[in-house]
Amino acid sequence: MRHFGHQASGRERGVTILEIMVAVAILGIMAATVAPLARKTVQRQKELELHQALRDVRAAIDEYKRLADQKLITDEDVTAMGLPPDLETLVEGVQLANGELTKKKFLRRIPKDPMTNSTEWGLRSYQDDWDSRSWGRENVFDIYSLSEGTALDGSSYSDW
Repeated sequence: MRHFGHQASGRERGVTILEIMVAVAILGIMAATVAPLARKTVQRQKELELHQALRDVRAAIDEYKRLADQKLITDEDVTAMGLPPDLETLVEGVQLANGELTKKKFLRRIPKDPMTNSTEWGLRSYQDDWDSRSWGRENVFDIYSLSEGTALDGSSYSDW
């Protein structure tokens, strides 16, 4: 039994340098395995956000087209193909041709591309080639990410 005031033996004084080195090595191994998982988790989350943003804008384009085909959007707001002239039109809204002063908005705001951290998107007109990277400006038929990155599944973000 130890009493206060007695000197502790050499074994009881503290932690040895070997114990510290082992602890640091274990922490290093743990950090090395967790860091890539954390990066993949962040990338996976951004990919989910990109999918959602693309889905939201494409749904807004489809809704605009549906209303245009039903002649529910006033003529000055409709392009020849019944597609929005630009993404801003989906946010600003259009006058409905229902006899009321009703304005239909399709998006609250242009979503941010999580891969580029920008609201700039690649756009395609109905008249453009399906894989075109330049917008013909006739209307907005489709959007794509301007990111040149590669997804976890090996595909290019710009092909989504």
